[in-house]
Amino acid sequence: ARVGVAVVDTFVWQSLASVAIPGIAINRLCAASLALLGTLTRWPLPLRRWATTALGLAAIPLIITPIDRSVDFLMDSSLRKLYGTPGQPPAP
Repeated sequence: ARVGVAVVDTFVWQSLASVAIPGIAINRLCAASLALLGTLTRWPLPLRRWATTALGLAAIPLIITPIDRSVDFLMDSSLRKLYGTPGQPPAP
């Protein structure tokens, strides 16, 4: 049971903190920056797309820590309450 809880906890945390939330955040940042560059500049579309891609990649190191902490808080406030101490699998 303890291993199963650890597996589920790790799977949910990784799914949120490494896949879902960063994917949505970077997608929305890139979409907004592409629209903003289209409005504010007269750059050709390929240059705007490359600039958008560079901005999305540059944002990754800046969003890691806030997302990780937010997912920890979210899981401590919800899923981890079901099986005991926040951040720790249940004792044997």
